[in-house]
Amino acid sequence: MLADARRDSAALGRLLEQYRHYLRLLARIEIGRKLQGKVDASDVVQEAFIHAHHYFPNFRGESETQLTAWLREILAGTLANQVRRYFGTKARDPRLEVGLMADMDHSAAGLGAIPVDPQTSPSQQVARGEQSLLVASAIGQLPDDYQTVIVLRHMEGLTFPQVAERMGKSVDSVEKLWMRALAQLRKQFPSP
Repeated sequence: MLADARRDSAALGRLLEQYRHYLRLLARIEIGRKLQGKVDASDVVQEAFIHAHHYFPNFRGESETQLTAWLREILAGTLANQVRRYFGTKARDPRLEVGLMADMDHSAAGLGAIPVDPQTSPSQQVARGEQSLLVASAIGQLPDDYQTVIVLRHMEGLTFPQVAERMGKSVDSVEKLWMRALAQLRKQFPSP
């Protein structure tokens, strides 16, 4: 796919589209941490895609893994620009982008650890190259409350009481919501 994308703008668009849910989920996490109520994750991803289209001729990676890391870097830069815009910092501080990149790398690693298939060990889940993209796509199709509880619990690593506080719900209702969200995810990943 990378070779096609290098030759054809439409192929590049199709390739990037495969990353939409993944990047939106990562953006949603960072927006929740820094820009709650000011920025929409879909808008940030669209802006990141515009940058990716523009700078793709400079991309020297050869694998999907390298492309994924490159897209996360572009997303981090896009979010850093939004933070600067909303918090009035005029000078570019590379530490902001490095911090956002570290946060996104941590969140992306959390995607592969979400227990979507109870028959699969964590090492088998992480070994699947496309697992993060598949999980992000599946999460993107869940209702908002399900997405939120999965993101807060697995990607931000919050405890149930912390998730309950953040969502404004009881611990019991958050635990039940989480169980239903995982059940929905598992339906999209049938056991072999």
